[in-house]
Amino acid sequence: MTPTITAFERSPDRGRGQARDMRVRWALEEVGQRYDVRLVSFSEMKQPAHRALHPFGQIPTYEEGDLALFESGAIVLHIAERHAGLLPDDKKARARAITWMFAAVSTLEPPIVDREIAKLVERDESWHEKRLPMVEDRIRGRLGELSVRLGDADWLDGAFSAGDLLMVMVLRRLNGSGLLDEYPNIAAYVARGEARPAFKRAFDAQLAVFTAASNGG
Repeated sequence: MTPTITAFERSPDRGRGQARDMRVRWALEEVGQRYDVRLVSFSEMKQPAHRALHPFGQIPTYEEGDLALFESGAIVLHIAERHAGLLPDDKKARARAITWMFAAVSTLEPPIVDREIAKLVERDESWHEKRLPMVEDRIRGRLGELSVRLGDADWLDGAFSAGDLLMVMVLRRLNGSGLLDEYPNIAAYVARGEARPAFKRAFDAQLAVFTAASNGG
């Protein structure tokens, strides 16, 4: 059965692949699973039909038969558990890969999103100029710890896994900030993820949606 995911009809990231449907697209491309995409507007996301799939009125959602899921990390884990290629066969290595999935969304992503809020939502506040450096220093702390752990390895724990997929997607949110450039091994790590054919297919697919919307398609 072909799963259906939801994505922004008009993504606020302007096709840069930052919206969280990109994580699900990439996972599906990595395992070779075909999928359909249902585009939703911001108003449709808040309607009862969509809230029945995602109680918080966000994207992405994942539907396969009578199964409906929300939260990109949970969806990626479901895909990884159902298909070969994103989780190791060895039980201990598999557990470590899942640990890195949680680390990406629970430890690395919150301060990164906090920075986005500081820059986009709080920039006109009188305390903005003092708060932003503190937020960025918290990010540097996490990046420094990750840099030490990664070292000169290609991936976080042996072969590429769902842990790397989510970590790369989280770290990409810092593209253009200059923060990744302070940690060359992490910048190279992100570039390796972006160079994967499955990533490129997913990126092109989501970019095509933005391009079509921009052209009135």
